[in-house]
Formats: sequence, C-alpha cells, structure tokens
Amino acid sequence: MRRPLRLYALAVTAVLALPGASPSTPAAPAASATPPTSALSATPPTASDPALTAASPAPSVTPLTMAASAVSVTPSTPVAPPATVPSAAFPASGASRAAPPQLRVEGHRFVDRAGTPHRLLGVNRSGAEFSCVQGRGIFDGPVDDASVAAIAGWGANAVRIPLNEECWLGTSNIDPRYAGAAYTSAVRDYVRRLTAHGLTPVLELHWSHGRYTGPSAGCADEHASCQKPMPDRRHSPAFWSSVAGTFKNAPEVVFDLFNEPYPDRATPDTERAWACWRDGGNCPGIGYEVAGMQTLVDAVRATGARNPVLVGGLAYANDLSRWTAYAPKDPAGNLAAAWHVYNFNACADEGCWSRTLGPVADRVPLVTGEIGENTCAHAFTDRVMRWLDGRRASYLGWTWNTWDCAAGPALIRDYAGTPTAYGVGLRDHLRALNPA
Repeated sequence: MRRPLRLYALAVTAVLALPGASPSTPAAPAASATPPTSALSATPPTASDPALTAASPAPSVTPLTMAASAVSVTPSTPVAPPATVPSAAFPASGASRAAPPQLRVEGHRFVDRAGTPHRLLGVNRSGAEFSCVQGRGIFDGPVDDASVAAIAGWGANAVRIPLNEECWLGTSNIDPRYAGAAYTSAVRDYVRRLTAHGLTPVLELHWSHGRYTGPSAGCADEHASCQKPMPDRRHSPAFWSSVAGTFKNAPEVVFDLFNEPYPDRATPDTERAWACWRDGGNCPGIGYEVAGMQTLVDAVRATGARNPVLVGGLAYANDLSRWTAYAPKDPAGNLAAAWHVYNFNACADEGCWSRTLGPVADRVPLVTGEIGENTCAHAFTDRVMRWLDGRRASYLGWTWNTWDCAAGPALIRDYAGTPTAYGVGLRDHLRALNPA
C-alpha cells in the first residue's frame, strides 16, 4: 500500500473507478485525525497524494514538515556507499532464535541451503518510506528488540521493510538527520535485529523520484514523497546498487524491487504498459525517464549480490497476467514474482487467482508482499491465506503499525503485538502454521 489513512479513502475510490474493479467494494472509512504510526504500504501519502494503490491503505498523516513546493529540486549528491553488512547471526540482546535461512530459487519454490522448501510468512513494517521525507524521523514507532520479538511471537518468519530512495541516497531535499548515513545505518541496524530474531528481512523500494500527474497520481511533487507509477532512471538504479552492495554478503536478506507499479494507469495499451514495466525508458503518459525491472535486476547483480529478488506486476502489483511473458532476465536465477491483494482490488477472488496467479506460481516462487482488507475484520484475508497455503506460496500482512484498522489495514493496537480485529486473523493463522 502506499500512504496515510486519509489518502486511503481516495485510493479506494480511484481503484473502484478502474476497469475491472468490483463495484461492490466497500468505501474506506474516514481517516483518523491522529497522526499515523506509519504509512500504509510502506508510506503514508502526503496531503496531495490522491490515489492510494488498491493495495495500500494509509493512516492519517500530519502535514509534511517539508512541503513539496519548499524542498530543493537541485540534483543531489549521493552519500558514500554504506558499509557492507556481513552474513547471518548478528549479536543482539535477547535474541535466541536461529538465524533465518539463506534462500535460493529452485523451480517454483524457495529452498534453504539444505534444499528444504521455505515460505516467507509475516508482516510489513511501514514507516521508513515516509517518515524521513516528511521530516518526522526514520521509522514510525519502535524498532527495538522488544518490538521485533513481538513480531516473532506471532509465528512470523519474515518482515517486509518499505524504503525511500532519496532518504537512502541522502539527496539534498531530505533533512540530513534522517538521510544518507543516518538512514542507512538505521536500516542496517534493524536488519540486524530482525535476523538475530530469526526473521527474514525483505527490503523494498516504496517511494521514488519523478514527477507524475497522470491518472491515479499520488502527488505532483517530483521528489520521493508519494508512490510513483514506476521507478526512475535518475535514482532507482543507484539506490539498488547501494542497497545490494550493502547486503550482498548477507544472503538471508531478500530484495523487493518496487512496491506497486502502475504504468497501466498512464496508458490504456496493456502491452506498452508491460514493455514499460520491463524495459523502462520514455514510457507513454509518464513524464520522467523510467528505470524498468530489467535495469534494476542488472543494478543488483552488477554488485555481485545473489540475494533473491522479487518483482511485482502491474495494477499496483495485483495483475500478474503477463508476468511470465515479460519477466526480466536474472543471471543469478534467483527471481520470484511479487503480488499484492486487498479486498478492493480487481483480482480479488479465487477464480481470478487461479487464472492469473496459478501459471506464475507453477514457474517461480510467488510472494504476496501485501495482503489486507478495509473491513476491520479478516474474512477476506482468511480466504487469501487458504488459497496461498494450497499453493505453498508466501504472504505478508499489511501492516505492523498501530493505525486505526477502520481507516486502513492495521494489524496491531500496540507494539507489544496486541492484534486488532483484523490482525487477529493473521496472528492466529501464523501461529497455527508455526507453533512455538
């Protein structure tokens, strides 16, 4: 998902107006007036961020500290690459779980070094995609050992972490307290805590550079202050070169290249949208030069990193219908498909899943990076999990933040892990799959 709660209602409305969207999708509840603990789907939208992806609710957010019109638009100088993170067990206070597995793709499954199949089952931890660009900090809520232990206590084995490319690269429009070395160090520390608790970190590019004002635009700002339809050539390859270089010696870390692509909103030509998705360049309806998925895979592999890479499809990663035909080439053979699904998406029933996801899941691992619903209950996510369990696919709930679940899919009431009425479904399901 891509933004704060009050933008969530706008996003759902935009999604429902799209071809194929279900007219029976319930309207999103009004956003809470209190500031969100984090932004949905890795980043709350700014006040002007209109169309939240059908897959990402957002908590209500306080006005951005740095308005789009006030930030510098001069080219930024990226900071020096952060130190490389070593593999596996990082010492962390109180951690006693085994280190997460080092995964590789084998056919349509992830397997560990012993060849044992493994699924990623867990939660999203939104905040690092939006807090920094809004001048409010780096994360939304605590990321200490106790908060990580609470996630592990649900039976989770993975945590997806949405990131902001300008904050990672330290561009001039970001408060230096939350950018560059300060930001990358905080992310590395959180990755260490997660791995020390046996959790697989999934690092994901959520907010990126590029001015886009077309259909479903999240904002008019060129900076990484909302979700854009595609990664940008200016910063996204550099971001992934830096992230991959940092974690190439930590093979238990997974890379998710771009949260929710939607070039199909910018052009009605489906084949051109898929070509833009893979190849980038000057795409129809998008006013900045796009970095396609092949460019990002190449940026990661050029560092020597062989970490698993996830690639989501069109329609905010809800459409994988042409994924196998357009999938980028991975010289490491470690590529998986990413998918997002909410009850208000176009592909939100078992028939569509079998038709469009089944062929993909038969060829590569399928990772559902975000599952959720806007009902403050869990009937829909229960169906999703049952279907994905039958395919032995992976899934992560949106989101481990203390937002009001009536305004967006928030799993918890507090960072000790007390579930909302929505979150209890995921918690109980994960515990049943991974009993303590």
